[in-house]
Amino acid sequence: MDLFWIFGGITLIGLVVYGLQILAVRSTLTSVGDSDSTTGSFETYPAISILKPLKGLEDNLFDNLESFCIQDYPEYEIVCSLQDPNDPAYKVAQKIKDRFPDKNISIITEPCNQGLNPKINNLIPAYRRAKHPCILISDSNVKVDKNYLKSIVKPFEDSRVGLISNLIRGMGGKTLGSLFENLHLNSFILGNVCLLDKYLGIQCVVGKSMLMRKTDLEAIGGLQAFNDVLAEDHLIGERIKERGQKIIISNYMVNNANDYWELRKFMNRHTRWGKMRWKIGGVKYFSELITNPVFISFLPLFFWGPRKETLSMNLSVCLIKVLGDYYLGKKIQASLNPLAYLLSPAKDLLIGLIWFIPLGSDTVVWRGNRYQIGKDTRLSLYPEKMQWSWKDKLMDPMRVKLEMLRGRSMRFRQLFG
Repeated sequence: MDLFWIFGGITLIGLVVYGLQILAVRSTLTSVGDSDSTTGSFETYPAISILKPLKGLEDNLFDNLESFCIQDYPEYEIVCSLQDPNDPAYKVAQKIKDRFPDKNISIITEPCNQGLNPKINNLIPAYRRAKHPCILISDSNVKVDKNYLKSIVKPFEDSRVGLISNLIRGMGGKTLGSLFENLHLNSFILGNVCLLDKYLGIQCVVGKSMLMRKTDLEAIGGLQAFNDVLAEDHLIGERIKERGQKIIISNYMVNNANDYWELRKFMNRHTRWGKMRWKIGGVKYFSELITNPVFISFLPLFFWGPRKETLSMNLSVCLIKVLGDYYLGKKIQASLNPLAYLLSPAKDLLIGLIWFIPLGSDTVVWRGNRYQIGKDTRLSLYPEKMQWSWKDKLMDPMRVKLEMLRGRSMRFRQLFG
């Protein structure tokens, strides 16, 4: 049982890190001034161009876009960009434009294939049309309140600040996949962003909300300089820092609406994100597994079965994680159903299984195309006629297992949804 105690030690390390994540979230939410205050020392607030890349009908898309039309801010424009005029998101954007005729809203439908990153391709036409000195890249699944722009622009009072990113709060959840996504955003993603920022001085830029001066973005090559990478938000942040400018993680939380995700979408998203972190972090990626105490606590059950020691450790860790995630949810006012937090251990177990996939596969499927991921997450097209590599074949059994889990969850939804 010596190995059992090794697992116990690793689990304890994971719980300590989890506790530090909770402390970091608390500290972040109470720092950088009062997030509800919108007063600043600007003589004139800088005008902002909000770029909205649209693709398909995101959950609550109309409400998300509408929230940007009621901003208490002197001057801004909203530029919605689509690759296809037949995209159903176009009609939603047009309804928003018709509802707010007094707002400066543009809708661009212009195919762009300058690179392999579909989000950057979608953004480039909007970026060309943007006429204001500040650029805000904001995903279509983001919802904010009327003080959003005044709150996040404050750090630009310091000319040394080059980029402002935001914390994310997962909201909603009517399916298993969407509940898993929101629980993960509100614990793993939020906790790590705050932990790295507060205790290690590492700012993680999340592309759902990025505010930059246009001159600074042009100085690093503009959006087109990132059209062939997967982690464009991370690399934009790195290039800004290389110029000697500061990255600010705003304590203003943007809402990420997720209601009707399938479990498959959750798995695909975090498999892709895991591959990004593996390519960016290298051996640092292994810390993610060590700091997943729920997954580590399940391993003794796998090796030794349901004994008193293994069950006690596993159930204790699961209870701590459920209570901790519930506390975080209440702290950030996520408004999730309290019973949803009982799913946290299952979500962490699935994340632990997904963690292994990037070690054996350097390909990703994104919006119907398969890419290979290289250094700094640089993308290259996966040759259609090439047989899958041995690494892909090695991962096939795991993909089958994940599909089986998805099938079971769908049957559960059909029976009890």
